Amino acid sequence: MLMISRIKWVLQNPLFLHHHSIKNPSFLLKTPTRNPRFFAVKPLLNPQPSHQQHHHHCQMRGLKSEATSAAAAASSSGEIHVIVGPMFAGKTSTLLRRIKTESSNGRSVAVIKSDKDTRYALDFIVTHDGEKLPCWPLANLSSFRQKLGSEAYDKLDVIGIDEAQFFEDLYDFCREAADLDGKTVIVAGLDGDYLRRSFGSVLQVIPLADSVTKLNARCELCGRQAFFTLRKTEETETELIAGAEVYMPVCRKHYVSGQVVKEAAKTALESQRVQCGAVVYNIVGNLASHISGQKFGICSLDV
Repeated sequence: MLMISRIKWVLQNPLFLHHHSIKNPSFLLKTPTRNPRFFAVKPLLNPQPSHQQHHHHCQMRGLKSEATSAAAAASSSGEIHVIVGPMFAGKTSTLLRRIKTESSNGRSVAVIKSDKDTRYALDFIVTHDGEKLPCWPLANLSSFRQKLGSEAYDKLDVIGIDEAQFFEDLYDFCREAADLDGKTVIVAGLDGDYLRRSFGSVLQVIPLADSVTKLNARCELCGRQAFFTLRKTEETETELIAGAEVYMPVCRKHYVSGQVVKEAAKTALESQRVQCGAVVYNIVGNLASHISGQKFGICSLDV
């Protein structure tokens, strides 16, 4: 009875049991063979976890699994870099340099431009200095994967987009290419039109971007930094693809004064047209009166 009481006491004090079983694994294994009712108790070197402990371990394993998945997704996530500025600021040149750097680092690259831009060549992007690189001329970006081929697209690392303001699906393409496909996308385009209003979808991509580079040109009138594009002609459509014969980069002062001069010239031309129209109207009216007078024998023409 004394032995049984001792065993019960040990079982009710697991700390004591655990302490002695570690120091002496043979503790309580010395079973008296003469007493068949005495049973051996194995040391609790690896005690079974409770229900709460098991639940906690499951949660930890789940968190580790999620962290591993997130790390894998982060390692394959892409990037978006945006290059903006007025015309003649070097946006295409900057894009070409970055594409060449990525290529020299062993990454697979491709360049896209709008098929609307045919100023220099259809299947090349060309800088104002004459530097060029082969590209894919497309009407929309959503057709790029199909034209390139799914296998080639999957192997692609970097996508450059020139004249990005002409692509209506720019936002969706950049988001999917970077977030879902793990591509690095480099976007170059005008941030504003000749009226200094948002041009296309370029500014919509900025919230998605890892970096934004704002370039400037040199004002053609004073040589200071130019952040705006002045249209020198009277066309009013937003999309008017042209070069230095139509556009020039200007500073704020000369953009404002240039707009004033253009408005004054426009007003003067309109006034001249009105005056010319009035003169023509008078001439035509007098000529009609003269013709009518001849019918009735009247020969006078006063212009």
